Amino acid sequence: MNPSALGWIKKHLPYFLQFMDNHPMDEEEMYAQLRVNGFIYGTSIKTLCDEESEQLKWTEEEKTKVNLFDALAFTYFDCIENATTTDCIKSMISFYSHLNKNQGGPPIKLGSSTEANYRILEKIITERIQTNEPLFKKNFSHIITNALLFLDVLSFDHYLISGEDPLPYAVCLEKNLTQIVWLALKQKENKDHYNELLIKLFESSIRYNTTIKSDNLTLEDIQSNVVSQPLEQLYLLDLCALSLFDDEQIDDHEEIFMNEVSQILHISPTEKEASLVAVAHFISEHKEDIAYLNYSNPVKHFYNQTTRTVSTLILRNKKRLVKEITQSKDLVILLGNSTVRDLSDDEKKVVKNQLLDICKSIPSLAIFLLPGGTILLPILMKFIPTLLPSAFNENQVD
Repeated sequence: MNPSALGWIKKHLPYFLQFMDNHPMDEEEMYAQLRVNGFIYGTSIKTLCDEESEQLKWTEEEKTKVNLFDALAFTYFDCIENATTTDCIKSMISFYSHLNKNQGGPPIKLGSSTEANYRILEKIITERIQTNEPLFKKNFSHIITNALLFLDVLSFDHYLISGEDPLPYAVCLEKNLTQIVWLALKQKENKDHYNELLIKLFESSIRYNTTIKSDNLTLEDIQSNVVSQPLEQLYLLDLCALSLFDDEQIDDHEEIFMNEVSQILHISPTEKEASLVAVAHFISEHKEDIAYLNYSNPVKHFYNQTTRTVSTLILRNKKRLVKEITQSKDLVILLGNSTVRDLSDDEKKVVKNQLLDICKSIPSLAIFLLPGGTILLPILMKFIPTLLPSAFNENQVD
């Protein structure tokens, strides 16, 4: 299953339902699993149903898509008796249609068929996990945006139970969440440029409260009376812990703040410690995968992110790419020569043009044809020797 191709929800949904039949769980257990997977923290390391094959490694964005869908689907089947998959998909679309309409966006209408509704929901989820930031900044801001995705799940649950417009609930919950995280981010006694950037990125990720300000904010401003459900409380506490633990330590001042937040949210000391242990373990295990923790060298991080994206595209189109390259005699000769000597400027120009011609024939590699896409060609060149038969490179022959 390819979460970036049309039809992925229809193909994935049976696996999800089978998994839930074999692994029954309540909402607290589901939340705990989403936290381990990184979805709650905005960095999906893995998914609930492990159906990823060796031939198709999912990107973090794709894992986030699957986790969001799984969380929404679990919420629906947990709330609705005798639920059907058709009604589940329609309900998700209706939920996002309410949010979109009440925020002044274009209407989202149900499709004329079940197949059409699958495509509509796929488009909604894709747009939900993306940001409008420029590519360079997006590498850092997407983790903040995606850390707020569980708001969708909680709002969907409220929508299913109450039947009410979900926007007022989403606005209220996001307001409390952002206020707590703002206060947590400002607990640093020695704020550097990184902390200020993180606060700005968080502010830019807010979906519903466009007028909310963090100036002169205190814990007394938190409307704790409206955060009454266990998952709401735990989610706010977990993102507070994530914000405090960005430097991989909690000092005495931050520990006091965490205790105050726990009291306001009516969370026991045991649950507070569990939240801190969970975020500490996640960061220690997956620090290299968390975008904003790599701000110390943004250029290197940008290159690494781009390399991962391009390598995924190349590996998924390996057979077709190899076929196109081997059919170009001049290109094969020049690529072979490049393994034993430096190519001349004219030869490099030929290689560049022929590679771009090949990319034109493979829709998934259209990224190389976009403005500035030629700067990615060295990454493509880097992977070509590992794609082609060993005889292509004389240095690889035993």
